[in-house]
Amino acid sequence: MNQEIKPNAVYTTEEAQALLKISKSTMKRQLKSGLIKANKIGKQYRILGLELLRLLSPKVEKRAVAAYLNLKKKVIEKTSDW
Repeated sequence: MNQEIKPNAVYTTEEAQALLKISKSTMKRQLKSGLIKANKIGKQYRILGLELLRLLSPKVEKRAVAAYLNLKKKVIEKTSDW
C-alpha cells in the first residue's frame, strides 16, 4: 500500500510511523531528539505532513547520520574505561 504524504494533513504518531516505515522506538527517539517536530495535544503528538516531507529530505538525513555518529562516539568514549 503506497500512501502519499499530504503537506497540510495532520498525522498521529502511528500514522507517521506507517508512512515513514519506522518502528515505534525510532519514532519516540526522533520525537524526543527533536528530529521530528510535533505538537503535543494532551498526551499525544500530532505531526504536520510538511514536517514528514522535510524529514525525508537529504539534508535531514545527513543531520541524522551526524547525530548518530556523534552519539556513537560518546558511547565509545564513555565505555572505553570499563
